[in-house]
Amino acid sequence: MALLALGLNHVTAPLDLREKVAFGPEQARAAVEELAAQAGIEEALILSTCNRTELYCSVADGAQIVPAQWLHKHHQLNLGRLDEFLYRHDNEAAVRHMFRVATGLDSLILGEPQILGQVKDAYQLARAARTLKAPMERMLQHTFAVAKRVRTDTRIGASPVSVAYTAVRLAEQRFADLAGACVLLIGAGETIELAARHLSDAKVRRLIVANRTLDHAQSLAHRCGGYAIGLNDLPAHLAEADIVISSTASREPVLTRAMVEAALKARRRKPMFLVDIAVPRDIEADVAKVDDAYLYTIDDLRQVIDENLRSREAAAREAEAIIDLQVERYMAWRRALDRGNPVQDLRRQAETERDEVLARATAMLARGRSAEEALAFLANTLTNKLLHAPSANLRAAALRGDGELIQAAARLFDRAAANDDKDA
Repeated sequence: MALLALGLNHVTAPLDLREKVAFGPEQARAAVEELAAQAGIEEALILSTCNRTELYCSVADGAQIVPAQWLHKHHQLNLGRLDEFLYRHDNEAAVRHMFRVATGLDSLILGEPQILGQVKDAYQLARAARTLKAPMERMLQHTFAVAKRVRTDTRIGASPVSVAYTAVRLAEQRFADLAGACVLLIGAGETIELAARHLSDAKVRRLIVANRTLDHAQSLAHRCGGYAIGLNDLPAHLAEADIVISSTASREPVLTRAMVEAALKARRRKPMFLVDIAVPRDIEADVAKVDDAYLYTIDDLRQVIDENLRSREAAAREAEAIIDLQVERYMAWRRALDRGNPVQDLRRQAETERDEVLARATAMLARGRSAEEALAFLANTLTNKLLHAPSANLRAAALRGDGELIQAAARLFDRAAANDDKDA
């Protein structure tokens, strides 16, 4: 059984294509169950974020192309449409890729911490869907341990660099006075909450939080000193916003060109700065064509130069060394699993022989033989069966002078310790 990681991300695929293959939270469980049900796939996990969609699968020999075919079919794309944008990692490379993703080494913002939470969410969803078995379950537990160690032992997370932080930095660069600005945040998830904290620290003049669920918006607004509205109220408040930052899980745009044009007219053409960090996008792409509207997407954030990046790159080199070591440790466990567990095999064989001899001893009692005779038969026969193969192999080892096997047997059965005790 091979391990396979297949996907596309912000490096290999444009935003409009990433939108097409993204899995929303409401779709993810059904999708991973469907993927795991494909012929040749034994285990499955789907990781879908604003920057990537990845499939992790344990696949049977000859089934390596099944995940790619399924991805095309699920999203109703012509077969081959994604081929030039997909990357694939097998076995050890797949494990290394997962470790790098979870530690933020493969992220748009190097070392960003949110991805680990997204990997954990994908894991919990796959567990709930019962699409994981021992190999991938162990890999994911190893992943979380590696990510924790990288965070603890390196300075990969020492500087406040995240998609949310970078969006606020971009706003600072394009809008000189954040303290005089009214900022509209659309969404109430982790990314928007991080943006709200950064904006609160910058002491913006006013903060408006819009969300489909008003209670969530009110909770975030209360924590950050803002004002909450529902998504239906966006047209009434959009004109107040100098800056808009949006990150929802909506499959359709929540801000249209018509809404932005109406807001700019009400603002008397005072410019509006908009950052859309959602995938699929929250803001219609045509908004970029509107005069006085300055729209940036998540792909534009990579153009922001962060002064903390250099220190993170040094930490990333340390993280890669940790990952290399931990990949080898996981692969050693996986190789042992592929070879089988000798302890389990030995116990299984012994239990089979015990049951066979016990059945014969029980039959002796049923034929009227005495209990002492049946017990003697049971003890002698079971002892001979259990010791026959080891005894024969040790005799053969002695004849050919194989001292290593004899010494190993002594350690295995603790004979050296027994002899020491006897001598004492």
